[in-house]
Amino acid sequence: MENFDLIEECISNYFQVEDFRSTEEGSYFVTYDYDRDKFAQLILDMDGIGYIPFMERYGENYRIGIAKKPQIGKSNVYMNLLLFVATVASTIFAGYMVGGTIWDGAAFSIAILSILGVHESAHFFAARKHDVEATLPYFIPAPTLIGTFGAVINVKSPIPNRNALFDLGCSGPIAGILVTIPVLVIGVLLSTVVPIKPGTTTFNPPLLMAIIAYFLAPPVPAGYMLHMNPVAFAGWVGIIVTMLNLMPVSFLDGGHISRSLFSERTHLIISIIGVAVTVALGWIAMAVLMFIIVLMTKRHPGALDNVSGLTKGRKIMAFVMLIVLILCLTPIPSNSL
Repeated sequence: MENFDLIEECISNYFQVEDFRSTEEGSYFVTYDYDRDKFAQLILDMDGIGYIPFMERYGENYRIGIAKKPQIGKSNVYMNLLLFVATVASTIFAGYMVGGTIWDGAAFSIAILSILGVHESAHFFAARKHDVEATLPYFIPAPTLIGTFGAVINVKSPIPNRNALFDLGCSGPIAGILVTIPVLVIGVLLSTVVPIKPGTTTFNPPLLMAIIAYFLAPPVPAGYMLHMNPVAFAGWVGIIVTMLNLMPVSFLDGGHISRSLFSERTHLIISIIGVAVTVALGWIAMAVLMFIIVLMTKRHPGALDNVSGLTKGRKIMAFVMLIVLILCLTPIPSNSL
C-alpha cells in the first residue's frame, strides 16, 4: 500500500489501530472502537491526501479499508440539455401515436417528463444534501412506445453513510410517485369508456391506479374498457417506473434502500428475490437486465460508513416505501382475445 505510514498516522488520529491485515478481499486496518463523528472527520482528512476510507464490522471489532480517490471528470451540461430536447421530441411523437393529435403528444410529454424529471432531480438534491458529487439528470430518448428509456443521474463520489445511501435510494421514488398521483387523477378524468376489440392491449391496473379509477372513472359495463387518455398512460408509466426502481435489486433505488438496511450478504439474497418477482410479473427484459447487473457487480459495497445504522424516521420511511412498492406492483400488459 502506497503512503502506508501517512495513512496509518491519519487513521491513528481518530482510532486505535490494533492490527493491519492483507487478504484476498484486500488490505485493511483493524480497530476495536468506532465513532461516527470521528469517521466522518477521517473521510475529510483522507480526501485531502487522495484516499477514501470505508469502515465496517469485523467480527466483534471493526476494520477500515482504504482505496485511492478516483479522478472526477467535469460534467457537460450541454449534453444534459441536448438529450432533454431530444427526449421532448421523442415523447411528443410517442404521445401523438397514442392519442392521435399533437396536443395529446404534448400532454403526454409534459406528464412523463415531469414524473421522470422530478424523480431524478430528487436524487440530485439528496446527493447534494449529503455532499455527494452527482450530475444533473440525463434524459434518454428512445424509439419506444413511450419515447424514452427514462432518465438517470451519475453519482461521482462515494456515499458517506447509511442514512445518505437510504436518502439517495428513497428520494427519487417518493418524489416521482407524488407527481404520478395527480397525473393519474387528471388522466383518469380525461379517459373514456370504449368497447373491447380483439387484439386490444389490456393494462392490468396496479392497486394505486385501481383505487384512483374506482373513485374517479366512469362505470365500465361488461365488454367495455377504460380507454386511457395519453396523460393517464403517462401516469401508468410513472407507476411502472416507480415499481421497477423500487425492486430491491443491486444498485437500483430499492437496492440502495435494501443495502442501507441490511448486510451485503442479505442484500444479495433480497436482490435475487427481487429479480424473481420481476420475472413473475412478466417484465422479462427488465428482469434479465437486473440479473446481469447482479452477476456483473456481485456486491453492493454500501456506504463508506457501514457501521452506523439508520435513524428511526428513515426506518419508518422504509416501511412506507414497501407499501408504495406493493401499491405499484403490476403484471406486464397482455392482449385481449
